[in-house]
Amino acid sequence: MFTSICGVLGKRIISFCAAGGRITILFLQTLKRLKEADWHEVVRQMALLGADSLPIVLMTILCTGMVFSVQTAKEFVRLGASSTVGGIVAIAMARELVPVLVGVVVAGRIGAAIAAELGTMKVTEQIDALRVMAANPVSFLVVPRFIAMVLMMPLLVVFANFIGNIGGWIVAHYYAGIGTFTYTNSIKTLAEFYDVFGGMLKSCVFGAIIAIIGCYKGLNAPNGAEGVGLATTASVVLSIILIFIFNYFLSIVIYI
Repeated sequence: MFTSICGVLGKRIISFCAAGGRITILFLQTLKRLKEADWHEVVRQMALLGADSLPIVLMTILCTGMVFSVQTAKEFVRLGASSTVGGIVAIAMARELVPVLVGVVVAGRIGAAIAAELGTMKVTEQIDALRVMAANPVSFLVVPRFIAMVLMMPLLVVFANFIGNIGGWIVAHYYAGIGTFTYTNSIKTLAEFYDVFGGMLKSCVFGAIIAIIGCYKGLNAPNGAEGVGLATTASVVLSIILIFIFNYFLSIVIYI
């Protein structure tokens, strides 16, 4: 029994390491072929992967900003620290909440779409047809999506920070009775541009993770409709896990 458990565990570890190696190779191949990008396709992917995600991102972050302000405003007013509410909300949103939540939302919406699209192409042998026509799948499929995600994620974060702070102000002003000047002046006093810039740097990494994982799972989807579904689910799960892991290390590097 112990031998069988060790055998299963060993197979899982080997499979995990092999998958990590293949993902790394795909990432390096993508970086190598960035200069071959078709910018018309990149712009199209930016619209599909970035601009179309803006409404759901803004709605998510607006609610998050309001909830976070609900949890802090009343207590800060009770403790006589109402002049710091805006800055606290802005810093927390810019550094952690906005980049991570935008990454999670985009991973659920876009990571799944990329994996499903490429998985369907793989199952229907369209990717094999690209190779027959001497077109490299990495250049044709992965690079435009990678560039689009890396470029659009920081823009989504900027808009999300703006709407998140509006949500925080709405609650702080109408629920906790904090004046508009007090709230905005707190942001100016406590928050710095580097807080937002650090979140934008995080979002670039998260965008790269979502694109690479989605493309990898799609290009390696098992045959059949079930395989596409499994690849799509695995893409979302793995992307979100990596976003949380990388967020921890990026926070240490950027802010500490």
